[in-house]
Amino acid sequence: MKKLVCIMSILLLASVMQVCLASCDASSKKVSPMSGATTVYPKASSDQLKSKLTPEQFKVTQQCGTEPPFNNAYWNNHAPGIYVDVVSGEALFSSLNKFDSGTGWPSFTKPLEADHVVNKPDTSHGMYRTEVRSKHADSHLGHVFDDGPGEMRQRYCINSAALRFIPVQKMWSEGYGRYVPQFEAAGIKTDAPEKENAILAGGCFWGMQDILRKIPGVLSTQVGYTGGHLKNPRYEDTHDSKSGHAESVEVFFDPRKLSYEELLHNWFFRMHDPTTKNSQGNDRGSQYRSAIFYTNSVQQAVAERVKTVVDASGKWKAPIVTEIVKASTFYRAEENHQDYLVKHPGGYTCHYLRD
Repeated sequence: MKKLVCIMSILLLASVMQVCLASCDASSKKVSPMSGATTVYPKASSDQLKSKLTPEQFKVTQQCGTEPPFNNAYWNNHAPGIYVDVVSGEALFSSLNKFDSGTGWPSFTKPLEADHVVNKPDTSHGMYRTEVRSKHADSHLGHVFDDGPGEMRQRYCINSAALRFIPVQKMWSEGYGRYVPQFEAAGIKTDAPEKENAILAGGCFWGMQDILRKIPGVLSTQVGYTGGHLKNPRYEDTHDSKSGHAESVEVFFDPRKLSYEELLHNWFFRMHDPTTKNSQGNDRGSQYRSAIFYTNSVQQAVAERVKTVVDASGKWKAPIVTEIVKASTFYRAEENHQDYLVKHPGGYTCHYLRD
């Protein structure tokens, strides 16, 4: 009987090791960002919209109206920035794709986010046209024609009344940092700072740091403890949930090259399992919880939005339990924990990027 128990124990241990090794091997897979929409925008009721919008904005977006040409806000706007849905705020078009069509309406060669724009047949007024509507708010925006410039020959003829313009000087501060890198790459300076920090928790900080430090746009990383009640905690203090701290990674990154939204959506929610409460793999305890510690209100809004999107994407089969809480003091961990997998290649980690 004892021999049988021993054999079963050995088989169970081998199975666990095989799973862990498979997880670690997956870290060598090709990195591909999560697909799908990266924002969720609510739509207000009709009564709320009537109080929020001007009569012309309501007529255009809700009743498929058309504003007069050459007598609207953005037909001759040449400032750099993005255009968002006046109803929901979802990003629709960019000044980088805007051109003067001579029609008297704002014209674009393509949407900023293809997933945010829906084309529908329009046979009103005795002609066949292709209507353009926003995906989330279902706002009427205008029409798209095949007489535009470039290879695609598209001209998105859009009503100014359906749009709100966000100049590059306000893009980062209003939560649209996702689009900052493309303007910076085009040589257009935005309001994004040179450095931003993020504090993330998702299990053993060794494995997380090893992935985070390699991301293009990340400047530096350090592991430590945050979210607890004890001052100056040590590694032993955090175990068995004694101090309440989470093993975390503080990431310093250049938001002109890597946005906070991309950091969360394309990396954080892929490198660990955000559906397991107070655990990650074989590690148990609140120090291994999944958490985003935001440092300002913009990060809070972006984190909530990304969590909602990932939760609804179906990438994870269980509800996401990631906590989103205000950052408190971050305590740097002992030196032997910093860049552990650099110092110990092939050391323990079960963090990897999921497709």
